Amino acid sequence: MMQAVSRRLGHQYIKQSPSISSIYPLSDRYYGGERYQSTLTTKGVGHLVRKGTGGRSSVSGIVATVFGATGFLGRYLVQQLAKMGSQVLVPFRGSEDSHRHLKLMGDLGQIVPMKYDPRDENSIKAVMAKANVVINLIGREYETRNYSFEEVNHHMAEQLAMIAKEHGGIMRFIQVSCLGASPSSSSRYLKSKAAAEEAVLRELPEATVMKPAVMIGTEDRILNTWAHFAKNYSFLPLMGDGSTKIQPVYVVDVASAIVTALKDNGTSMGKVYELGGPDIFTVHELADLMYDVIREWPRYVKIPFSIAKAIAMPREILLKKVPVPMPIPAIFNLDLIEANSTDTLVSGNALKFEDLGIVPHKLKGYPVEFLIQYRKGGPQYGSTVSEKVTPQSWS
Repeated sequence: MMQAVSRRLGHQYIKQSPSISSIYPLSDRYYGGERYQSTLTTKGVGHLVRKGTGGRSSVSGIVATVFGATGFLGRYLVQQLAKMGSQVLVPFRGSEDSHRHLKLMGDLGQIVPMKYDPRDENSIKAVMAKANVVINLIGREYETRNYSFEEVNHHMAEQLAMIAKEHGGIMRFIQVSCLGASPSSSSRYLKSKAAAEEAVLRELPEATVMKPAVMIGTEDRILNTWAHFAKNYSFLPLMGDGSTKIQPVYVVDVASAIVTALKDNGTSMGKVYELGGPDIFTVHELADLMYDVIREWPRYVKIPFSIAKAIAMPREILLKKVPVPMPIPAIFNLDLIEANSTDTLVSGNALKFEDLGIVPHKLKGYPVEFLIQYRKGGPQYGSTVSEKVTPQSWS
């Protein structure tokens, strides 16, 4: 009796088990068919194997390499991808701690940090080897001694697109640019972003391009910078007269737009989306919103663009002439001064959030609540908007 049981559980039983062809139909396998063609497929990721109810312990079928995942937008995108059971490969080139906050966002083994060198083609191929989705978030608004705008924003994006095309198994490629990117812009940053869009679409016409406006969130580089400056120096410099119009967007909405594009049936492939918030602000109005949240009386110093550029110019001149790294520009960033000298709004005929089925958040309440950390005396202290009085009434 025991021998009969052991035979059923042993090698003879395994040899008689049904073949893999009878268990998994051909359409569910990862080999053969359209999976390894040289260009992106037109079916999106809808036919990939999915298991579970859609939570972080499920399998969404997406294996995404997210370049720039350790940055501002990256953390929100990784969180949304991991939340639905995707595996996220996180290339990083800096400290081993740069990706530590991302590992808790997904189930065990779903967030995979991979060290790479953006100037080494083989290391890029290694972090992309197991992926079926590539998302490029790499971008920088200032130059350093080692990396120029053209290399970071343009050439790296072009290289990723070329490698993804050679890979053959990349099903979706998403390039994140920025609103206002144009070859005719006076800003080198915006020029390089426009060149990246052109290069990516030339290599992969099926790629999706997302162009978010200035993003607002807990780690943003606009309201945080303003609030920090205002608390330290008791005033905020406004370039020009603060009348430049912008359309800031909540960073979580941008991450949602990227994930929504990945989950569709391919309708977003080959398209360019301009992602702006529901409201248009002048720079002055956005600064007023910041002052309202931190409960401080607004104090501005209006600086003409010509003078602001003169203040920012020495860093650009000395950047590659001095043997030590130059400080990172905050308020007086020459390229951002150039970019902010003209209105940056979503075009009337552009594809928007609504075309992805997303209603973006207004910049009231939760999206700007992080600014309460700058209130004097703590989050519960300071005057509210309704309690404001004019300085003349103090006497």
